[in-house]
Amino acid sequence: MKNRNRNKRQTGRYLGRRRGAAAVFAVFLTSVLVAMLAFSVDIGYLAASKSEIQRTADAAALSGCWQVYDGKVAGLVESDLNTAIDNSASSAALMNSVSNSAPALQSSGLNKDITSGYLSSLSSVATLTSDSNQPYRAVRVSVRKTSGLNGQIPYYFARIFGQQGIDISAEATAAMALQIQGFNTPTGGSNTLNILPFALDESTWQGMLNGGGTDQYRYSASTGQVSSAGDGIREVNLYPQGTGSPGNRGTVDIGGSNNSTADLARQIVYGISSGDLVALGKPLSLGSDGTMTLNGDTGISAGVKDELASIIGKTRIIPIFSTVTGNGNNANYRIVRWAGVRILYVKLTGSMSSKQLIVQPASVLARGAIVGDSSRVWSDGIFSSVVLVH
Repeated sequence: MKNRNRNKRQTGRYLGRRRGAAAVFAVFLTSVLVAMLAFSVDIGYLAASKSEIQRTADAAALSGCWQVYDGKVAGLVESDLNTAIDNSASSAALMNSVSNSAPALQSSGLNKDITSGYLSSLSSVATLTSDSNQPYRAVRVSVRKTSGLNGQIPYYFARIFGQQGIDISAEATAAMALQIQGFNTPTGGSNTLNILPFALDESTWQGMLNGGGTDQYRYSASTGQVSSAGDGIREVNLYPQGTGSPGNRGTVDIGGSNNSTADLARQIVYGISSGDLVALGKPLSLGSDGTMTLNGDTGISAGVKDELASIIGKTRIIPIFSTVTGNGNNANYRIVRWAGVRILYVKLTGSMSSKQLIVQPASVLARGAIVGDSSRVWSDGIFSSVVLVH
C-alpha cells in the first residue's frame, strides 16, 4: 500500500513537471509566431510600398515625356520645355501616394530626380545623352523615400529591435520617337493613319524651314480656329507647286494606283486605311537608303475642296519628295522625308495661280510609327506615342 501511494505521488509530480514544461514551450512558440507575424506585416508593407513607388516613378516619367509633345505643340523653347517637363513629372508624383504620403521630386541640384535627354534605343541599358541626333526623346525620373527626402518607409513591429524604417527608391524612363521612318497599320482604336496624299518638294519645304514662305495665318489652340494674322510660323502653299512633272501637281497614290476623287476625299478626312496599305503592296516606309517611291496622280480636284476645308486647323502628315520622273499618272515621286503640318487655308477654285492649300509646320502624333535611326533625318515634327523603357 505504501509503495502504491509513493508511486502515485511520484507520477503526479512528473505530470506536473510535464504540464509546466508544456506551458513554457507554448509561451515560447507563441512568442516566435507573434514575431514571425510581426515581421510578415513589415515585409508585406515594404513590398506594397515598393510597388507604390515604382508605380509613382512610372507615372511621373510618362507625364514628363508627354509634356515633350505638349510643349512642342505650344511652341516652347528648350529651356521652357525642360521646366514644363519638371513641373509635369513633379505634379504626377504628387498625385500618387507612397506609404500614405505623396513624394516630392527634387528638380535641381546634384541629386536631381528628373532628367531629360535622348536615347539611341528603347533598351533599359541605353545611356541618356544630350545628343539630339538620337531618335528618342526621353525623361528619366527617380522617386526616393529616404531619411533625407520624403521620409523612410516606416517599420512597425521591427521597432522592437531598434529598426525604425528603411530607404527605398525607384527609377523609370519614358521615351517617344522623334524620327519616324514610316508607318505600320495601327492596332487598337482608330485603324487609319493621318497622312495626306499630297507631296511637297524638298526645296520648298527646306526653304520654308530656313525662313522662306509667308506668315499670313494664325492658329488658336484655345478655339481651334484659324485667323488672318501672322504668328511667327512660316507657311507654304502645298498645292499647286511646280513638281517638274507636266500634268501632275503633287498628288500621290497611297493605296491602289489611280486613286479616284472619292478615295482622295476619304483619305483627306479619315486618313489612310488598312485597305489602302494592303493595296499599296509595299511598306509605307523609307528604305535603308532613306527613300521610297510613290506613284503620282494627275492632280487635285476641286471636288475635294470641301473635305480639305473640313480639316482646316487640323494636323496631318505629308510626304516630302526630292525628285519626280514621268508624267501624269505615270509620275513617280522619290519620297525622302515625312513632315507634320497644320492646314490653314484652302482655295481650289478660280485660276491655277490663285489656287492655294496653305500649311505650316506642326507637331503631329503618329499612329503605327516605324522609328528611324540616327543615320539621317527621317521626319520633321512627327512624334510616336510615349512608352516606358524596360
